[in-house]
Amino acid sequence: MGAVVLLSGCGFELRKEPEYHFKTLALTGFVPHSPLAQELRRQVQRSTVRLVEDPNRADVIIAVEREVRDKTSVATTAAGQITEWQLRLQVDYSLRTAGGEILLPRTELRLTRDMNYSESAALGKEQEELSLQKAMQVEAVGLLLRRLAAVHLAG
Repeated sequence: MGAVVLLSGCGFELRKEPEYHFKTLALTGFVPHSPLAQELRRQVQRSTVRLVEDPNRADVIIAVEREVRDKTSVATTAAGQITEWQLRLQVDYSLRTAGGEILLPRTELRLTRDMNYSESAALGKEQEELSLQKAMQVEAVGLLLRRLAAVHLAG
């Protein structure tokens, strides 16, 4: 009970769902069957914002110019076996209105995760990689949603 009183007194507050200042949203430029777009759609459907397919009918448009996932070796043994990977998710996007007003110019979103690797545990490491990719995707969507919550349309 004392911890609750202390935390409430310091201004601590659990993160709430973002509040949006527009009603409709369109997604453009995502690669076909993009897991990032699917996660974004899922999260937006939990909000008061309605997703529309036609960008001309949207208050706000997320225009993705680039979405890349890759994996690079960052450490190897003397024998050339990989011991560490770096996983990356890169998304370049902008926010605009259907009328062409730029709400947020091209923005680069870069997320990385490092993963130790061992050939003897390849199957488990494959599952760990999928888990890390999913975590980066969820984090990227959270960042996009917070940026959308900061959008205030004129008039």
